[in-house]
Amino acid sequence: MPPLMRRIFWFLNKYFMVPMFRLGLGPLLVNPLAGYIMVMKTIGRKSGKTYFTPVNYAIHKGNIYCISGGRRTSDWFRNLLAHPEIEIILPGVALFARAEEVSEPEEKLTLTRQIFINAGFAGFFEGFNPRQISDEELQGKIADLPLLRFQPIGLGNGAADPAGWAWIWAIVITILVIWGLVVVI
Repeated sequence: MPPLMRRIFWFLNKYFMVPMFRLGLGPLLVNPLAGYIMVMKTIGRKSGKTYFTPVNYAIHKGNIYCISGGRRTSDWFRNLLAHPEIEIILPGVALFARAEEVSEPEEKLTLTRQIFINAGFAGFFEGFNPRQISDEELQGKIADLPLLRFQPIGLGNGAADPAGWAWIWAIVITILVIWGLVVVI
């Protein structure tokens, strides 16, 4: 992906996608065209700080899968290797999960293809159509692409839980309703 596109995605993810998921509005953003996105709450391997990272995902046999588009050099991937137990915010639920890298070739091929399909328009940024590329070609293109499996081990903090931001839009709506009633009266 060109550096300008990476920068645009970084900006949109940090200042739009993450806040929308933390507000509990994730279900309104995901669809086959825009893609299916989850937000990972990783812990910094050096700082110990919490970082929020949106990624495309697939669900298969009770596990959640994602790929590291930045390969092994992305900070969130290296943070995940240091702290594999994390919270993930899916559009409909927040889970606590344990991450592990998938090494089995057939599982990697199948789930990576599905993640690219689930990514909507962003699935084409690797330079191929995930629905039409042959298995052999895809295996060659994803050889250095890490696939991660998240095994759920409990519930996480959702948007309406103490660590979430859903209370913000509830207060804004309440204020708008009260203001509307005052103006009408």
